[in-house]
Amino acid sequence: MNRLKYIISCLLIALCFACKEDKVFTEADINIIPKPKALQLNKGSFEFNDNTVFVVSTEAQKTICNSFINQFKTATGISLSIVNEAPSNNFIALKTDDSLAAEAYTLNANNTNVNISASSDAGFIYGLETLLQLLPTEIESTEVVTNIEWIIPAVSITDEPRFKHRGLMLDLSRHFFEKSYIKQTIDRLVKHKMNVLHLHLVDDQGWRIEIKKHPKLTEVGAWRVNQEDAAWNARTTNSPDEKGTYGGFLTQADLREIVAYAEEKNIEVIPEIEMPAHVSSAIAAYPELSCFEKPIGVPSGGVWPITDIYCAGKDSTFEFLEDVLLEVMAIFPSEYIHIGGDEATKTNWEVCPHCQKRIKTEGLESVEELQSYFVKRMEKFINSKGKKLIGWDEILEGGLSPKATVMSWRGTKGGIEAAKQGHDVIMTPEAYCYFNFYQGPQNEEPTAFNAYLPLNKVYEFNPVPEEFTEDQAQHILGAQANLWAEFIASDDASEYMMFPRLAALSEVLWSPQDQRNWEDFSKRLFTQFKRYDYAGINYAKSAYLVTASAKADIENNSVKLALKNEFPNPDIRYVFNDDSIENNATKYTDTLTINETTIVKASLFKDNKPVGKTYVDTIKFHKASGSKISFAHPYHDNYQADGIQGLVNSIRGSKNFHDGQWQAWIGNPMEATITLDNITEIESVSVGLLENQGAGIYFPEMVEVLLSSDGKTFEKVGEVKSTLSKSTGALLKDLKITFNKSEVKFIKVIAKPHDAGFKGNNTFVFVDEIIVE
Repeated sequence: MNRLKYIISCLLIALCFACKEDKVFTEADINIIPKPKALQLNKGSFEFNDNTVFVVSTEAQKTICNSFINQFKTATGISLSIVNEAPSNNFIALKTDDSLAAEAYTLNANNTNVNISASSDAGFIYGLETLLQLLPTEIESTEVVTNIEWIIPAVSITDEPRFKHRGLMLDLSRHFFEKSYIKQTIDRLVKHKMNVLHLHLVDDQGWRIEIKKHPKLTEVGAWRVNQEDAAWNARTTNSPDEKGTYGGFLTQADLREIVAYAEEKNIEVIPEIEMPAHVSSAIAAYPELSCFEKPIGVPSGGVWPITDIYCAGKDSTFEFLEDVLLEVMAIFPSEYIHIGGDEATKTNWEVCPHCQKRIKTEGLESVEELQSYFVKRMEKFINSKGKKLIGWDEILEGGLSPKATVMSWRGTKGGIEAAKQGHDVIMTPEAYCYFNFYQGPQNEEPTAFNAYLPLNKVYEFNPVPEEFTEDQAQHILGAQANLWAEFIASDDASEYMMFPRLAALSEVLWSPQDQRNWEDFSKRLFTQFKRYDYAGINYAKSAYLVTASAKADIENNSVKLALKNEFPNPDIRYVFNDDSIENNATKYTDTLTINETTIVKASLFKDNKPVGKTYVDTIKFHKASGSKISFAHPYHDNYQADGIQGLVNSIRGSKNFHDGQWQAWIGNPMEATITLDNITEIESVSVGLLENQGAGIYFPEMVEVLLSSDGKTFEKVGEVKSTLSKSTGALLKDLKITFNKSEVKFIKVIAKPHDAGFKGNNTFVFVDEIIVE
């Protein structure tokens, strides 16, 4: 009987192994981001089960494994154990190999075990993150998933990062984010093998770090008047006497907890304490820090130019900043202290007696040299405490010590100059690294900074300029994404702007340049999206979106419509009018010609199914399409739409006022006269309008329509008036005026702008089409 049981057990074990061998992996099954330096797919697989153990030799390794074990239990319900000695099989072993670089690792998996080797805890962290990505996507689930085989392919991986600095900057000033979200962001940085979190703790709109010696910085400077119902750049100046209620700050205990949490995960947290500009919040707390000591309120929105800056002529200013930095350095063990240094408007310095005295005493020639003096003085203090200074590329002006590191944000020019001078450089140019920019068509996106940075452009970034010599390239430490938060007021909104662009940047900074390929990355990205879904990350699906560019053919009274998508060789399909995109779509191959009113619907397809949001637009031909049009006042040189007939070309504008479909007027009304080809019966006129109060664009105060049969005598047939009302983002509106049917040849449309917007400036009127029916 015992012999029979033994035979049955052997058969069952053999059967299990046979089943496992049936799982055959291909390279298409491996979708690791960022892509490893070298990966070889071998025959076989390794399966996790209740008896799988981790083998470690240090307490730090145990802590690192616990992070994996906790995630594994959450998704599978299986509790894995940690041991100090390896069993004969079914284990994951962490082995120290001092020959490997600091963040490098190797991972070798076969049928019986997985070995991860590294010379540092960082290498083990990244090796285990790769192990997670070898598992099914369900491993990222926040609840137990059943009926899944937790199997990985047998592989040999050798991996290490291309760059030392792989970072993300979170702006906590413009909108405040709590400790819990910052820690969650640290977890997600680790998943993308990033290693720096740069905290922007100080700016005009809020001081976010507790400084015990100067408590008003958080009592006053951390709070502003709540104007969240208005557009960022349309918010009005606050009185210093009005108490702020919107904001928050992190205590020193909070920040120490964040730093300790990050340190366990190989994340360096770099604090930024802005100077000499972007400090209205500090001056609101302590007016004596400014040149003329005038009380101000903490700004609730955009400030430009930035004239309320620290006084460079008072020694008390430097004493204050040294007090602040001593407390900051006691919290952050980082190698660097970031001092900002950008966008200082020095008009007050030019007339301040203290600053002028300093210029004379120090033998300086200008306020520009005074800023250089300011930065050098703070750099000397920071260096004396064993730290290095980082600043935005403006700190180059006037010269720096070779120890200073430059973050190049105004393109790559500052970084190139800094590297040639022997400075270390972190590249963060707006065009590739500003994640506060739109990542898809503005009509489909939440309000963002009015610029465009799609996923594929992030992936194109190479932090090392082509013209660099090998020696100069050594000064490029890496790069980082900057997530400025003027338009980001919640955790979900922050995630949306961060992902999946952070995945693209992670591969830019980790993987070898010659192995990066957009087509290959985009295929792996679909698996990454599934991981985000299971993890509950609110990522943007903007890369799925189909976008269109339209061009009017006035002579033939038609519109040419081109469709595209970010992914290479996209399978775009379209339908017209009421046809179903799911069932009746035609594959897009070339520009569409539209010559009658048509609803166009288009989508990216994958596996013969539409993915992402469907693009929908109506090309509307009306009784004035292609007609002659003239204006009493010329439209703005920067906003000319499609030329003189841009308002009668049947093409509508988007929420992006730079899209080339808008004409604009400022200081004068829009007064357009349309001449129809023949006497025509009409009964309505619609005016397509845009409002973006942050850019000074408002719906008009009044729109009126006048008609004529001879072009000389016009009769007013309707008007609409509007009052100013606050709005936070871009809005589109068709303002329609209806009237009794009339036979006319000439139509005059007048749109009168409001004299001033909420900040007292002249207002723009933007028009994309005048529709006559």
